Amino acid sequence: MRNFIVTIDGKSYSVGVEEVGAAASAAPVVAAPEVKPATPAPATVQKGEKVVSPFPGLIKKLSVAEGTAVKKDQPIIVLEAMKMDNEITAPCDGKVYYKVAKGANVETDTLLAVIG
Repeated sequence: MRNFIVTIDGKSYSVGVEEVGAAASAAPVVAAPEVKPATPAPATVQKGEKVVSPFPGLIKKLSVAEGTAVKKDQPIIVLEAMKMDNEITAPCDGKVYYKVAKGANVETDTLLAVIG
């Protein structure tokens, strides 16, 4: 069985996926409990600049701590896609509030962070 973290509408879920085929077992698959993001963003941050995923990938690293002041074009997230690490940068100056957790799989246009 392989475990993945899936983010849907900003909520992260831990999912176990069992391989099917000759080596598959007959054991039932039990849904894993929901995984919540490390720190929820304050409600006032919603007015900030949104950072969205330019393509599907895996959140490999959150480059700065939650609430850290960042400058425009400073790397804030490392997004792995097709075995390549891509730096996602801040679109403006402000404090970063993440909407995803490290290890989450995201789709194109997924909200990654808010800079407020």
